[in-house]
Amino acid sequence: MPRSDDPTTASSPPTSDVASSPAVKRQQEARGSRNKYARLEARGGFRRTIDNDLAGFIARRDSFYLATASADGQPYVQHRGGAPGFLKVLDPETLAFADLAGNEQYVSIGNLGENDRVQLFLMDYANRRRIKLWGTARVIEDDAALLARLTDDGAAAPERAIVIQVGAWDVNCPRHIEPRFSEAELAPAIGKLHQRITELEAEVAALRGDAGSS
Repeated sequence: MPRSDDPTTASSPPTSDVASSPAVKRQQEARGSRNKYARLEARGGFRRTIDNDLAGFIARRDSFYLATASADGQPYVQHRGGAPGFLKVLDPETLAFADLAGNEQYVSIGNLGENDRVQLFLMDYANRRRIKLWGTARVIEDDAALLARLTDDGAAAPERAIVIQVGAWDVNCPRHIEPRFSEAELAPAIGKLHQRITELEAEVAALRGDAGSS
């Protein structure tokens, strides 16, 4: 049966077909994994709508990787970063972010002008979790209300908005993800170390004082 949060029907292709082309399925068949992914397809494939768990995951991210391609299929992957939550959930099927000034190559928006397909890779290195998301994207210029919704207080002025219609998403396994921690994630542990160092320094100073007075 299709997933309860997925409108896929028995007569429509599973959402996981976005990744499993006929060539991919032939490789799965040859290498012994086809049955596993066929069972996923029978359930409707990947999830389509943004649930609370995914929305919370997105809200905690301070970066993601955006993949686009030109009309002739030349791929391009770009890192996008900002304050946690800069990638916004507009509704259960739509994401958006403010496009800020960069190096003026405009590869991503150039690709989107002729091929609207995108993929996002969102990494949580500390917890060894990753989300892959497929969809289509459009570039929106001169929409002040939308840009205001996407821009946090104190952030740089955006040049445009990029809006992503979610087609499918899935959770990757944690294998081979080396844990990495941001400065903010390390701050509590470092704070405790600094506190302990201060306490030990005070103890050493007290012991020296006692030794000097004896």
